[in-house]
Amino acid sequence: MKPKVTTDFQHGQAQIFKNPFLESLTKTNPLQNIIVYGAVIIGLVALAIVKIGLDPWVVTGLFTLGLFFWTFAEYMLHRYVFHWVTEAKWSQRFHFIMHGSHHQYPRDKERLLMPPVPGILMASILFGLFYVVFWIFGAPKLTFGFFPGFFTGYLLYSFVHRATHVMRPPKRFKKLWMHHSLHHYRYPDKAFGVSNTLWDRVFGTMPPKGSEG
Repeated sequence: MKPKVTTDFQHGQAQIFKNPFLESLTKTNPLQNIIVYGAVIIGLVALAIVKIGLDPWVVTGLFTLGLFFWTFAEYMLHRYVFHWVTEAKWSQRFHFIMHGSHHQYPRDKERLLMPPVPGILMASILFGLFYVVFWIFGAPKLTFGFFPGFFTGYLLYSFVHRATHVMRPPKRFKKLWMHHSLHHYRYPDKAFGVSNTLWDRVFGTMPPKGSEG
């Protein structure tokens, strides 16, 4: 039987690595992420306009496109990468490192955001993939306008995610807060969207009607 993502949770913090240095790389705080990821986003936009010479309006359009595309990536990554787990021990270990520990300890404030070191590594890989895609279409330079928007989408998502775990839901966003809570505590195979519910509606993974209040 295929292992399932747990809906059981504990208070406290998981130990992911025995090595203290590696363990430290799995933790972060909001200020670190704003500084590091913000610098990357600003740097790429400046590079796109000043160095590469893309028109500011083109960069704005690409940025907006990247921002929207993040919402799709958020859903797909959460559903098919972070929730991918098999009976193989290495698969279960991968899942635990990437996402399983968060489901076991959903209120661990130091692991509600992607730490800068693995975050930059993953961002570099994604940037390379997007660069190849734009290169195939003959316009690799457009990556420098698209990716900052995509990365900004991630940054906004990450802080929405953190807020759903540490803050009381604002009246206007109560359903969004509940959406993610249902994913954690009742329906781990539904409600994969965190910053929005669009793609859950598109792909039929909304929680049962009435469960969101």
